[in-house]
Amino acid sequence: MKNKTKESYRLRINGGVLSPGELKYICEAAESLGLDAISFGSRQDIIFPEEIDKSMFSQFDKIQFIKPKRDGMENIVSSYVSADILPSTSWLTSDRYLYVLEQFKHKLKLRVNITDPKQRLVPLFTGNVNFVASEHEDYWYLYVRLPEWKKTVMYPALIYSWDMDKIELAIEKVLIEEPENIETLFELVSDAVDSNNRTVDRPLEVPFYPFPYYEGMNRFGDKYWLGLYWRNNRYDIRFLKAMCDLCAENKIGKISITPWKSFIVKGIPMKFKLQWERFLGSYGINVRHSMLELNWHLPVFDTAALNLKKYLVTNFDQNDISTYGLTFGVANYESKTYHFTSIVIEKNKQPENLGDFIIRDTYNLLYAKNFDPNTREYIMHVQDVDKVELPGLLMELSKLYFEQLGMEREEEAEVNVVKDVNEEEVYQCKDCLTVYNESYGDLTQDISPNTPFDSLPETYECSICEAPKSSFEQKVLVK
Repeated sequence: MKNKTKESYRLRINGGVLSPGELKYICEAAESLGLDAISFGSRQDIIFPEEIDKSMFSQFDKIQFIKPKRDGMENIVSSYVSADILPSTSWLTSDRYLYVLEQFKHKLKLRVNITDPKQRLVPLFTGNVNFVASEHEDYWYLYVRLPEWKKTVMYPALIYSWDMDKIELAIEKVLIEEPENIETLFELVSDAVDSNNRTVDRPLEVPFYPFPYYEGMNRFGDKYWLGLYWRNNRYDIRFLKAMCDLCAENKIGKISITPWKSFIVKGIPMKFKLQWERFLGSYGINVRHSMLELNWHLPVFDTAALNLKKYLVTNFDQNDISTYGLTFGVANYESKTYHFTSIVIEKNKQPENLGDFIIRDTYNLLYAKNFDPNTREYIMHVQDVDKVELPGLLMELSKLYFEQLGMEREEEAEVNVVKDVNEEEVYQCKDCLTVYNESYGDLTQDISPNTPFDSLPETYECSICEAPKSSFEQKVLVK
């Protein structure tokens, strides 16, 4: 019998961040609609897991109930959840995330990601419009993959923090033009909005970190953060409401949803740690699940995918296999989403017109280059294998991961040592230190890559401070 997934009502949670008061209101609304649990989605949104009477929605004026496929609305994913507790770009603080997210007031038609490349908990490139923090304060790389595009491509300019909303809205509006490449999209958006772009002077660097263990009570500075995960993605409303009250009592302002159908509470004062431990114990909450369980991405409400995960995790556990740092995803032939796990188990479509003849499901195994999903490159490991073959093959991949862990990075480092003796000439603005790199050009001013500085028109100005060409000094960049 074919397994069908249902599309339940979702609540947009901007960037996966909400206050305890907002979460409690949502829980009370769900309770009034006859629910005893809520669920979380991979886009850091909240899902009502049961069928509900939509005629009752009008009594909850603070909640917008949507079905993405029907309503054409999407949620913003952000790595706010990782701020302060995981590696981060120095200028991208929790407060900065909130200011940026506050810009986005229109109903998004495209998937938007706003992330820090130095963290690992939130995927960078699973949106249509992906803003990734640069080393320049308040400037972001932009990677675009429009619905009809096959690949994610870098936008040829850095985007200013306070232009992000209007840039995204402009991209939505120019979709009617059906831009086929990033150059056309750049021209259309540049014509539509006046923005404070900055020249891309270096490629985006995404450091490699193993996937973090994010559950339980963990200390940072003089406070604690708590990660909570439910196996069945059905979070008890009674517990959540009591937790929201405890957050308010401890003056904790925000709760953060992860893309892994779990959530994190940050900023628990040290003096209240024992109070939280008693609270969790009184509800029988387990806060130390195995990494084998925490690192999976499954389609919501897909019973077959959940059963496959349980089968594989049980095999891993029985064989005492470590998967620390790896992530796993289950997908099928109908899936339109982008992978963002180290290893993907892809279910094949069964042949049609078989009558009463029943055949078993088969699967493909793919793994990300270097087992790093941020490379966006997937390698086919095996095709058309039976379910019983999957545990052994996944253990092989796990072993391969640990064998080459760090090896690729070491090889890259060796190459970089050779590069260190090379010097590249660039030109830097004396006033604001913006770099003109001939390799990248300056597409914000229609200057193509590989354009020599001497060939720039005398009217050329710094893309940031508008200083004249004469303000640029030749510098040596160590690569």
